Amino acid sequence: MTTSPTAAHDLEALLLDYNGVAGTQPTDEEWENLATLAGWPAGQHRAFQQAFWNRREAYDAGAMTTHAFWHGLLRGGRSAPPGSKLLAALRQTDTAMWTNTDPNVLAVLHAAHATGLPIILVSNAPHPVADALEDTAWCRMLVTRTVFSARLGANKPHRRMYEAGLAAAGWPRPDKTIFIDDRADNCRAASGLGMRTLHYTGDPSALARHLPQATPTTIP
Repeated sequence: MTTSPTAAHDLEALLLDYNGVAGTQPTDEEWENLATLAGWPAGQHRAFQQAFWNRREAYDAGAMTTHAFWHGLLRGGRSAPPGSKLLAALRQTDTAMWTNTDPNVLAVLHAAHATGLPIILVSNAPHPVADALEDTAWCRMLVTRTVFSARLGANKPHRRMYEAGLAAAGWPRPDKTIFIDDRADNCRAASGLGMRTLHYTGDPSALARHLPQATPTTIP
């Protein structure tokens, strides 16, 4: 079900996706830099992205180590064994791409947090990204608890992710819980468990209309 703005006042919890909602997508320059580091020729970052995503599901689910993930992506005779400087650089560069946030979305979340609404981050993310996100100032301030796929051993839209999110929120009523994600399939899975949903498409003002706000949030 999709929540209505008028129902926002009775919410008991927010289950929030990270990338594509609070987190912004990597730029072409960031993808190019990562591809170059992995030994791909200049101008092939699109092909690199496809290969990257083909391997990412297992990495996000914690079923693949960082070394194994990058072993299948290196080109140009490069090698990144465990403990190597190259593997560390790949891990750090990859992680940094996913830690940029949308300040307008964070402003909405600050206003929702000020009402006392529990915010649970429910994200598909490998261990390095999960650790980095938990160490950010905004996460420490706004997020009640986190649920990351690599730690749980399952990715959204698996129901275990949503059940873990509800458990982290103290088992609020699903019909008084809103799940927000930029992927429609993830929203459908949450709706199937009785939660309200918002398929986020990049409009922070829509986010503000669907969440309680301690003070009106002005979106440029």
